[in-house]
Amino acid sequence: MRQVLVVDDEPHIRTVLRGYLEAEGFAVSEAADGEAAIRQVRQHAPDLMLLDVMLPGIDGLEVLRRVRTQSDVYVILVTARSEEVDKLVGLGVGADDYVTKPFSPREVAARVKAVLRRDRAAREAAGSVLWFEGLTIDPEAREVRVDGALVNLSALEFDVLTALADSPGRVFSRRQLLERVWGYDFFGDERVVDVHIRSLRARLGDEAANPRLIATVRGVGYKFVGRPA
Repeated sequence: MRQVLVVDDEPHIRTVLRGYLEAEGFAVSEAADGEAAIRQVRQHAPDLMLLDVMLPGIDGLEVLRRVRTQSDVYVILVTARSEEVDKLVGLGVGADDYVTKPFSPREVAARVKAVLRRDRAAREAAGSVLWFEGLTIDPEAREVRVDGALVNLSALEFDVLTALADSPGRVFSRRQLLERVWGYDFFGDERVVDVHIRSLRARLGDEAANPRLIATVRGVGYKFVGRPA
């Protein structure tokens, strides 16, 4: 049974989300503040965290930053208003999706299912090792090496890279990457793709202005330009 951690300082919101998620077959745990959320991720390793941005003490963004140093748990951020999405995307916090309050609990449950279904599909689609100049991608081991050195990618960053590298030279729009990586029923902001591409480039030592691996096709999307080994 997949486990979801609901982090919100409002008890009634946690109760409502717990009810909907348990009805969908998830095991649900709760945390009312950032410190408790970090402890639960460390101790219980949930599959996904629904994380409110506005928390007492440590806010949701700081929780996510700290969690990312120890876990690649999927994270759906919950924001208080739609304008915050622009800020979150600009900060590049690396969440897998965003939900804006007030939200439909049914929609939130659907987003949780979509993210975790993508995780299962990625594992089932694992294939042979991809070899490029200076880059090796092992889908089965979910390992990436740059010039022989192991690179630590989040689960989502790995899936974005693999989706691009599986079809070298093909241009993917943001929507196409969302469909392939996040799932056809992704509900969130398409700019989340830009956030993960930026993070992925940084980890791979790639540059948008002079791409060795991932190129931007202006007005369209992205393509993989790595040379076969």
